[in-house]
Amino acid sequence: MGDDPGRLYRLDGVAHIAGVINDEPRRCISSVRRQQGMRLDERYVSYLQMAGLYHLARLNDRWFRLDEPLVSAFVERWRPETHTFHMPFGECTITLQDVAYQLGLPVDGDYVSGCLTDFHIYIEGGRPAWQWFQELLGVLPPENQVQKFAVNCTWFQETFGECPDGADEETVRRFARAYIMMLLGTQLFADKSGNRIHIRWLPYVARLEEMGRYSWASAALAWMYRCMCRVANRHVVKLAGPLQLLQSWIFWRFPTLRPSGYDEISWPLASRWSGYNPGISNKGPRVQMARMQIDLLQPRQFIWMPYSAVDVIQVVHPEVLEPRHTMLWRCRTALIYFAVVEWHQVDRVLPQFGGVQPIPSPALNIDFLMLKDGRGGDRWFPAQYPDWHLYWQERADYILQFDIVPDPGPSHEFLTWWYQHSHPQLVQMPRVGCSSFRLVQWRLAVFPHTSHINGCHQYSPKACNDGMPGYKGGKSRTAYENKPENRQPVPQLEQGKS
Repeated sequence: MGDDPGRLYRLDGVAHIAGVINDEPRRCISSVRRQQGMRLDERYVSYLQMAGLYHLARLNDRWFRLDEPLVSAFVERWRPETHTFHMPFGECTITLQDVAYQLGLPVDGDYVSGCLTDFHIYIEGGRPAWQWFQELLGVLPPENQVQKFAVNCTWFQETFGECPDGADEETVRRFARAYIMMLLGTQLFADKSGNRIHIRWLPYVARLEEMGRYSWASAALAWMYRCMCRVANRHVVKLAGPLQLLQSWIFWRFPTLRPSGYDEISWPLASRWSGYNPGISNKGPRVQMARMQIDLLQPRQFIWMPYSAVDVIQVVHPEVLEPRHTMLWRCRTALIYFAVVEWHQVDRVLPQFGGVQPIPSPALNIDFLMLKDGRGGDRWFPAQYPDWHLYWQERADYILQFDIVPDPGPSHEFLTWWYQHSHPQLVQMPRVGCSSFRLVQWRLAVFPHTSHINGCHQYSPKACNDGMPGYKGGKSRTAYENKPENRQPVPQLEQGKS
């Protein structure tokens, strides 16, 4: 990181794609996603509801295809050290709030962790892996369908694709377990193989009635962050993870980048784009086009608070808006998925929750955690990384408090800092050392709403405050910034450097 704690250190590494855009202008990622091939049987619904996965299962029944060129352009702007996208107008990212609205997953709950294979050692009542598999699912896969501790998806589909008519309750439970393992392994936690289901889920499906106590949203977001960090490496081109979340987030927040003709809104919100087929030809030129579109984005073309719209309020499931879930949207804490530990740095994207963005704290360096993927001998991960698991256990202590304003966005101090610290390959900044007048001219050209002549109000505070308590109607961003306790020192630009 050098001597500057605010330096965006990992974007400066030679491996990040942002540093070699000119050398690889048509680089396009390839997505790894397998459509869940098992029918949603009505007899599984009660188990899925208990597990908090019913909305995800309904979403799985609707096909979508990833727009790989568009996503590639976003990958170039992903900052691994903060888990944010590096945009011309500042930072934005996928948060727990987005996971809740887009996929309908519960936020509050226990972390999704444990061990991967040695269940009989670490779990009370656990069994040796394959013995437990047979007890819970009633059958063992052939050896040629097993790769270490993962089973081929094709075998799962062929074996558990249709629950027999007239099946007794125990048979239905077995098929429901298989369905849930397939759902988790393909829709939320797919790896780059794209065709295997890991047996790490056996301890969870063994207790179907208890699956609802876990935070599936935080685990899914941890895995999404990790997959994005990996594919931001210029030497990696396969992207896995909850890709429907990623693409729907882009479409909901960037109206100029979304496809036309998808105006009907249903629950969960990612279902809006069902059936979207962007095509697979001319990927290289389409990456370049998407990159240019992002380069030219204006702040008004990003929707800070899309879930405040009346048509969203009308379809949202009330469970998502329970206070125990909504308060965690603003929680700055660890996100956990077995050996994967990532950081929910919502302090860098306060406008997404209706606030004013000040200069953020220096990025938390968790590079050593990026090397942890669970490979090697199996372990009990809560004991392996106790401090990080404690962050999630004490998540209520890390909820951010800030004023909600009618016109959320970056503060003037943030913009000055952003010009100085953002990556020059991604954000065309004014020359450092230019006159104050020229800097203000450029700021007003790129951020016209900061003139306070015609603010960019993207939602009606009277209609909804995005489920967040503490909204104080009528308080403007100017009023917020002028409060003495909210004023921040303006970073001094170094003179004579370009």
